[in-house]
Amino acid sequence: MSDFEYGPVELVLIGFDGDRPGPEVGQAILDLVEEQTINLLDLVFVSKSLDGDLRTVEIEDVEEGDLSGLALLERGLTGEDDVEALAEAIAPGTSAAVLAVELLWAKNFAEALFRSGGTVLDSVRIPAPVVNSILGETPADSVTD
Repeated sequence: MSDFEYGPVELVLIGFDGDRPGPEVGQAILDLVEEQTINLLDLVFVSKSLDGDLRTVEIEDVEEGDLSGLALLERGLTGEDDVEALAEAIAPGTSAAVLAVELLWAKNFAEALFRSGGTVLDSVRIPAPVVNSILGETPADSVTD
Protein backbone atom coordinates (compact mmCIF):
# COMPACT_ATOMS: atom_id res chain seq x y z
CA MET A 1 0.00 0.00 0.00
CA SER A 2 1.29 3.43 -0.93
CA ASP A 3 1.83 6.30 1.51
CA PHE A 4 2.09 8.79 -1.34
CA GLU A 5 -1.12 10.74 -1.80
CA TYR A 6 -0.34 11.15 -5.50
CA GLY A 7 1.86 9.40 -8.01
CA PRO A 8 3.82 11.19 -10.71
CA VAL A 9 1.90 13.95 -12.50
CA GLU A 10 2.33 14.79 -16.14
CA LEU A 11 1.21 17.91 -17.96
CA VAL A 12 -0.02 17.02 -21.43
CA LEU A 13 -0.74 19.58 -24.15
CA ILE A 14 -3.14 18.39 -26.84
CA GLY A 15 -3.81 20.57 -29.87
CA PHE A 16 -6.93 20.57 -32.00
CA ASP A 17 -8.92 22.58 -34.50
CA GLY A 18 -11.86 24.50 -33.13
CA ASP A 19 -12.47 25.56 -29.55
CA ARG A 20 -12.34 22.11 -27.91
CA PRO A 21 -11.58 18.47 -28.72
CA GLY A 22 -14.17 16.18 -30.20
CA PRO A 23 -16.23 13.70 -28.19
CA GLU A 24 -13.73 10.88 -28.80
CA VAL A 25 -11.07 12.69 -26.76
CA GLY A 26 -13.37 13.30 -23.79
CA GLN A 27 -14.47 9.66 -23.86
CA ALA A 28 -10.86 8.44 -24.08
CA ILE A 29 -9.99 10.48 -20.98
CA LEU A 30 -13.04 9.12 -19.15
CA ASP A 31 -12.00 5.59 -20.12
CA LEU A 32 -8.49 6.11 -18.68
CA VAL A 33 -9.98 7.39 -15.43
CA GLU A 34 -12.46 4.49 -15.21
CA GLU A 35 -9.66 1.98 -15.91
CA GLN A 36 -7.66 3.62 -13.08
CA THR A 37 -4.73 4.33 -15.38
CA ILE A 38 -4.83 8.05 -14.60
CA ASN A 39 -6.54 10.55 -12.35
CA LEU A 40 -7.48 13.78 -14.07
CA LEU A 41 -6.29 16.48 -11.70
CA ASP A 42 -6.78 19.61 -13.80
CA LEU A 43 -7.83 20.65 -17.30
CA VAL A 44 -7.48 24.08 -18.90
CA PHE A 45 -8.34 25.12 -22.45
CA VAL A 46 -6.10 27.58 -24.26
CA SER A 47 -6.55 29.31 -27.59
CA LYS A 48 -4.14 31.53 -29.45
CA SER A 49 -5.43 34.30 -31.70
CA LEU A 50 -3.86 34.99 -35.06
CA ASP A 51 -2.08 37.90 -33.34
CA GLY A 52 -0.61 35.50 -30.74
CA ASP A 53 -2.83 36.55 -27.81
CA LEU A 54 -3.67 33.73 -25.39
CA ARG A 55 -7.13 33.06 -24.01
CA THR A 56 -7.51 30.58 -21.15
CA VAL A 57 -10.79 28.90 -20.23
CA GLU A 58 -11.24 26.77 -17.11
CA ILE A 59 -13.41 23.66 -17.45
CA GLU A 60 -16.13 25.11 -15.20
CA ASP A 61 -16.56 27.88 -17.79
CA VAL A 62 -17.11 25.37 -20.62
CA GLU A 63 -20.69 24.70 -21.62
CA GLU A 64 -22.06 21.25 -20.84
CA GLY A 65 -21.29 18.74 -23.55
CA ASP A 66 -18.67 16.20 -24.43
CA LEU A 67 -16.56 16.94 -21.35
CA SER A 68 -19.30 17.21 -18.75
CA GLY A 69 -18.45 13.80 -17.25
CA LEU A 70 -14.89 14.80 -16.38
CA ALA A 71 -14.30 15.33 -12.66
CA LEU A 72 -11.18 17.26 -11.71
CA LEU A 73 -9.48 16.32 -8.45
CA GLU A 74 -7.15 19.32 -8.04
CA ARG A 75 -8.47 22.34 -9.92
CA GLY A 76 -5.88 25.06 -10.18
CA LEU A 77 -2.89 22.71 -10.16
CA THR A 78 -1.95 23.87 -13.64
CA GLY A 79 -0.53 27.32 -13.06
CA GLU A 80 -0.49 30.31 -15.34
CA ASP A 81 3.28 29.88 -15.87
CA ASP A 82 2.72 26.26 -16.94
CA VAL A 83 0.03 27.27 -19.41
CA GLU A 84 2.14 30.08 -20.88
CA ALA A 85 5.18 27.83 -21.30
CA LEU A 86 3.17 25.06 -22.96
CA ALA A 87 1.23 27.54 -25.11
CA GLU A 88 4.40 28.35 -27.04
CA ALA A 89 3.72 25.13 -28.99
CA ILE A 90 0.22 26.26 -30.01
CA ALA A 91 0.01 27.66 -33.53
CA PRO A 92 -1.77 31.02 -33.96
CA GLY A 93 -5.45 30.54 -34.73
CA THR A 94 -5.68 27.15 -32.99
CA SER A 95 -6.58 25.79 -29.57
CA ALA A 96 -5.30 23.24 -27.09
CA ALA A 97 -6.06 21.65 -23.76
CA VAL A 98 -3.61 21.32 -20.90
CA LEU A 99 -4.26 18.20 -18.84
CA ALA A 100 -2.63 17.51 -15.49
CA VAL A 101 -2.85 13.75 -15.08
CA GLU A 102 -1.66 11.60 -12.21
CA LEU A 103 -0.01 8.47 -13.55
CA LEU A 104 -1.63 5.87 -11.29
CA TRP A 105 0.30 3.02 -12.89
CA ALA A 106 3.54 4.61 -11.60
CA LYS A 107 2.47 5.51 -8.05
CA ASN A 108 3.79 2.41 -6.25
CA PHE A 109 6.95 2.43 -8.33
CA ALA A 110 7.60 6.09 -7.41
CA GLU A 111 7.19 5.32 -3.72
CA ALA A 112 9.50 2.30 -3.95
CA LEU A 113 12.14 4.45 -5.63
CA PHE A 114 11.79 7.11 -2.94
CA ARG A 115 12.06 4.62 -0.08
CA SER A 116 15.14 2.99 -1.59
CA GLY A 117 16.87 6.32 -2.21
CA GLY A 118 16.39 6.02 -5.96
CA THR A 119 15.17 8.69 -8.30
CA VAL A 120 14.17 9.00 -11.93
CA LEU A 121 16.99 10.94 -13.57
CA ASP A 122 15.31 11.52 -16.90
CA SER A 123 12.25 10.50 -18.82
CA VAL A 124 11.65 10.80 -22.54
CA ARG A 125 8.30 10.36 -24.17
CA ILE A 126 8.20 9.18 -27.75
CA PRO A 127 4.86 10.20 -29.32
CA ALA A 128 2.70 7.31 -30.49
CA PRO A 129 2.69 8.39 -34.17
CA VAL A 130 6.51 8.33 -34.16
CA VAL A 131 6.69 4.87 -32.54
CA ASN A 132 4.10 3.49 -34.95
CA SER A 133 5.86 5.02 -37.93
CA ILE A 134 9.22 3.59 -36.92
CA LEU A 135 7.88 0.13 -36.07
CA GLY A 136 5.66 0.12 -39.14
CA GLU A 137 8.77 0.50 -41.33
CA THR A 138 10.15 -2.83 -40.09
CA PRO A 139 8.99 -5.54 -42.49
CA ALA A 140 7.17 -8.33 -40.64
CA ASP A 141 9.32 -11.01 -42.32
CA SER A 142 12.55 -9.47 -40.96
CA VAL A 143 11.53 -10.04 -37.32
CA THR A 144 13.10 -13.20 -35.87
CA ASP A 145 11.98 -15.25 -32.89
